[in-house]
Amino acid sequence: MVGMLLFVSSCVRHSEMQAEGADYLQGVWVQDSVVHQSQMMDYTLHEFKFICDSIYTTMQVHASMQRIPDSCYQDGEWTEYARGVYVIRGDSLIGEGIYTRLNGKYKTSGCHRTGTYLPRYRIAYHDADSLVLESRFDQRPVILRKTHGIKCVPKKRWE
Repeated sequence: MVGMLLFVSSCVRHSEMQAEGADYLQGVWVQDSVVHQSQMMDYTLHEFKFICDSIYTTMQVHASMQRIPDSCYQDGEWTEYARGVYVIRGDSLIGEGIYTRLNGKYKTSGCHRTGTYLPRYRIAYHDADSLVLESRFDQRPVILRKTHGIKCVPKKRWE
């Protein structure tokens, strides 16, 4: 019965129009550094853009140790992109989306991550210019500052 419920709920079609999203998140948020990053082998700096209920993420990856082919390693620094939708439930930011290329198109192959993008964060703190997220998968806080405000004007998705 539970399996059938999950199957049915996963087939619900998402609206083609954006919803309002969380008012306090609207804008561009940048992570300047990671705590103790100079001592880390790997870390990622995030930039989030929240427009209504849509999330666009740019991830600047820094890797000291090569664990991937030379053609993808690029001296240990590369950029990944994702887009999706999010909801706020209590103190949680829950997203569902896809990894993309720089142009926003779905990334099906190539270097680094492809497929589904599922960000999960606890919102530890927020005010007008600061946002601290705690990843559900990684214990390091993501400390962000707002660089640009955006007014939500709902429109057709991914225009």
